[in-house]
Formats: sequence, C-alpha cells, structure tokens
Amino acid sequence: MGTQKTWEDALFYCREHRRDLVSITNLNQQRWVQERAKKADSPYIRLGLRYTCTLDFWFWVSDKVVCYKNWDSHKSDDDCDMSGAMDRGGQRKWFKKIDNEEFNFICSK
Repeated sequence: MGTQKTWEDALFYCREHRRDLVSITNLNQQRWVQERAKKADSPYIRLGLRYTCTLDFWFWVSDKVVCYKNWDSHKSDDDCDMSGAMDRGGQRKWFKKIDNEEFNFICSK
C-alpha cells in the first residue's frame, strides 16, 4: 500500500518500481484489492483507471479492457483529469475522482 499521492505521482511511483497502478478486470482481482484497501489511511484507494476526455472513454493504464465494472450507483459526469478510485469501506465501489486529490494507492502484483 503506497502513501497518499495524486494519481499521476502514484502512477510514476509504481512505474519506477517496474509495475503499474493496479487494474481490476475480474471479481478475483476486485477481492484482492479490497483486502489491501482495508489498510488504507485515506477514504479511497487509487486505481489504474483513467478517463480520456479526448476519446471519451475509461481505460486501465495496463492496457486491459474495462469489461468488469464496479462503479458506485451515483452517476456523475465524466470529465477531464478524472481517474478511478475504490472506497476503503462499505461496498468497495469505484468512484470518479479528480487526479490531484491525494489517496493511498496499490501497485499491481
């Protein structure tokens, strides 16, 4: 579990250590991240999920397709400088967060 960083700083940290921000492409990976999220100090955990406003879609930085989804039911508009984060408690749903907010993060295995 990484210390609290912005999305970009968390991505750079993981890549400096030959990894990526974690991607969740199935229920098993969701559970793996949920277990690690319990140790977070921040209310959300940064994921390798990013929105591109130029192309108008969400993608994993690991180049995996976003087919498994666990979004919170509260809809908010997609906007530039947004990335995905999982809530530390509750249902462990994904939320859209502004990139410059600082949260704990998880690098891929």
